[in-house]
Amino acid sequence: MSESYSPVPELNLLKEFEDRLGPVLYSEGFELVEYDGDAGLRTWSEDPGFTSRFIPFAKANSTGSDYALWRCDDRSDLATLPVVFVGDEGDLYVIARDLRELFRLLAIDREPVSEGFSGSGGIEEHSEGHAEFVSWLDRTFGLRPPEDPDALWNARKEQDDRFRAWAGRFVDLGDQ
Repeated sequence: MSESYSPVPELNLLKEFEDRLGPVLYSEGFELVEYDGDAGLRTWSEDPGFTSRFIPFAKANSTGSDYALWRCDDRSDLATLPVVFVGDEGDLYVIARDLRELFRLLAIDREPVSEGFSGSGGIEEHSEGHAEFVSWLDRTFGLRPPEDPDALWNARKEQDDRFRAWAGRFVDLGDQ
């Protein structure tokens, strides 16, 4: 790849994989979009103190939800930032503690729901590029789909609580 998609090596590797795979889904509803583009965050708040702390990078589902990195601090390794789900139906929460954890969740091959991701049981047909993605994930990062998605969901709670406390200064999160 002559030009990098982003300053995040993990996202660049995913972009290279996506480009090689072609126009097929490898995880239901997921699609990389313009790095640091618009994720509809201004519908939440116009305050730059809020919007400047997000780095959108992907569609999360087929109805308009997005994923964004949350700049919770000024660390240089952006791949270690929490990943926020910016829902098209009013959800806003930390879905993964970092990018690699999101990649594992994407290997479930389901769109996220308000309680995270449901397990892989009951999937009758995976996305066309799913097997290639799972293989790429293992080869590239030594990662596999989570055996217990609920454990990952529970593990991100501390960061989500921190996110909710911060975001609550700018927006009404209601009973999420």
